[in-house]
Amino acid sequence: MIRLRPGPPATVADLRQAQALAGLLRAELDRVRSAALAWRNGLGALLLALVGFSLIRGRTDVGTLAPGWAALVGVLLLAALVTGAVGALALLRAAHGRLAVTPVAALPPPPTGDHQEAVAAVRALRTGVGLVLLCSALLVAAVGVTWYGPPRTGPFVQVGTGAGTVCGTVTGAAIGTLTVRTATGPVQVPLSDTTTIRAVPAC
Repeated sequence: MIRLRPGPPATVADLRQAQALAGLLRAELDRVRSAALAWRNGLGALLLALVGFSLIRGRTDVGTLAPGWAALVGVLLLAALVTGAVGALALLRAAHGRLAVTPVAALPPPPTGDHQEAVAAVRALRTGVGLVLLCSALLVAAVGVTWYGPPRTGPFVQVGTGAGTVCGTVTGAAIGTLTVRTATGPVQVPLSDTTTIRAVPAC
């Protein structure tokens, strides 16, 4: 049979340790929320810097990429959008709490409830930071593909004009103008000056 007996009386050091622990528990949730706000602002500034300072740039027209590589850029951008949105929601959850109302009868005692919310906020903060960093990596990968991906090849056309011939791939057409992508860049060819247009195997 087990008998419970009172332990030794608490010392001054024990009382101070209990007071310090209670103070830490009371301020724990506020510290986590402050950290989440700082992370949210910092990661938001990172994404704004990537876009605002024109680091997210590659070819001006993704259509000039080879078809498979252009589709890869689309997949990477879509994945970046999804991960960025989920990461932003997780950071907002960490900084401001759940978007829900808890019934009064289900509320735990203040120290326990605050600690549980702090643990959930830290978990959401870690998830949000990881997803936003993954979003940045996907954006950089999309830019890398637009920079270094193989260009679209063929069919090549040779356009004869009064000033000579232009050889390349047709990338666009507007009223009275034909856009031909050549080895030196896009060339606008007025249709009024065009004399011949024929397909060629290579330029």
